[in-house]
Amino acid sequence: MKETVKKFYQVDAKRKDLDVFIELNKEGEDGELIQELEESIRLLQQEVAEMEVESLLGEEDDPKDAILTIHPGAGGTEAQDWAEMLLRMYSRWLERKNFDFHIMDKQDGEEAGIKSVTLEIKGKFAYGYLKAEVGVHRLVRISPFDANSRRHTSFASVFVFPEVEDDVEIEINPKDLRVDTYRASGAGGQHVNKTDSAVRITHLPSGIVAQCQSERSQHMNRENAMKILRARLYQKLKEEEAEKRSEIEKNKKKISWGSQIRSYIFQPYSMVKDHRTNVETGNVQAVMDGELDDFINAFLSTK
Repeated sequence: MKETVKKFYQVDAKRKDLDVFIELNKEGEDGELIQELEESIRLLQQEVAEMEVESLLGEEDDPKDAILTIHPGAGGTEAQDWAEMLLRMYSRWLERKNFDFHIMDKQDGEEAGIKSVTLEIKGKFAYGYLKAEVGVHRLVRISPFDANSRRHTSFASVFVFPEVEDDVEIEINPKDLRVDTYRASGAGGQHVNKTDSAVRITHLPSGIVAQCQSERSQHMNRENAMKILRARLYQKLKEEEAEKRSEIEKNKKKISWGSQIRSYIFQPYSMVKDHRTNVETGNVQAVMDGELDDFINAFLSTK
């Protein structure tokens, strides 16, 4: 709360400074000062817009760090390549937002792309922003893997969990866990594929599986897999609570893996359209380079 109030006063101070500059240049004779003013106003507008979006992030889990997973749909190499394209898109967006992130687990496809990936993302409101991306993402393009250059449609699912702090009580009975170790796969140096360092943990009562192979140490992989498992069990608990409230909150949108939230069309024309908010753009490349704020902000504004 202190951070929010501090940011408000900082932005208000900048506005007052701009008022002084505008007063000094009422005649509009100094072209260099006008250019500087225009840039300062643009930056101030951007800061105010960010504050407006953050004011929408009032749910309990919104300020938390996040765990993001991407899984390709049916379609083999096509869908796996699309999943990797989404990984690149989110990586670019996270870099733009100055979030810290790293890959906790990644399963490469046989020919191209990825079978699955899990990212840990740290930063203020990481979960609050990224919950807007939960759902099925659809790609339409001329396939680079089709010798006849036919148009293909591919799907990939994105899901986001709030990372659970250590002080949140999620009861996990060790007897309910099955822990499997296996040899890490994928490209790497001399230490890769030498030992069974990768860890897969199955929570038997719920059937939830968490795995990690990004670290060289089996101990660290187990720790990260438990972190993912705790987040997924916490999300399951939240969903069960939401279902109990569903009679009271009938108008609230339910998160569903089956909901197609956005289409990315490369051919026969260029367009990215969000089906929940109807926000769209013809600049597909900019979106794939991480320009997602318009889609995320529009979603948060309509919740």
